[in-house]
Amino acid sequence: MADISDDKELLLLFKNEATREAAFTSIVKKYQEKLYWHIRRMLADHDDANDVVQNMFIKVWKNLENFREDSQLYTWLYRIATNESLSFLEQQKKRSATSLSDDESSVVNKLQADKDFDGNKLEWKLQLAIQQLPEKQKAVFNLRYFEEMPYEEMSRVLETSEGALKASYHHAVKKIEDYILNR
Repeated sequence: MADISDDKELLLLFKNEATREAAFTSIVKKYQEKLYWHIRRMLADHDDANDVVQNMFIKVWKNLENFREDSQLYTWLYRIATNESLSFLEQQKKRSATSLSDDESSVVNKLQADKDFDGNKLEWKLQLAIQQLPEKQKAVFNLRYFEEMPYEEMSRVLETSEGALKASYHHAVKKIEDYILNR
């Protein structure tokens, strides 16, 4: 979990024009890798994830001054990262006039094109299974399984009830189990 006092200090430094850029650089350094992997697990492709991370931090730069601190900084950052990822996936669907199954096979092809891909390894089967999930289930699964985020925190990031998140996670796990066991 994030160091809350450190984040508060960074936010104070960001509000000061003289230390704004240094504070923002510190925020980026602190959270960039975790946010990259969160986004990468949703998008699968390295270049797409890098693009979304850049867009996300541009949005953070433009809006950080107005951050009300109703939630912790990392919760706010994860919400932006998740929303940017979902928006990217939605734009991808709109851009391609193909069917959903073609979109899914495109993501699978990107994964399989990765030089480290080995379809027999369980970790790759897991990644392929995750890519078959609907976007929102993918976000819930990634936050819970990889980030080990508590449902209460996920509720703030995804702006939905804990009960809905638990149900979504349960359905995602079942789909992943079925995919791994039956392929």
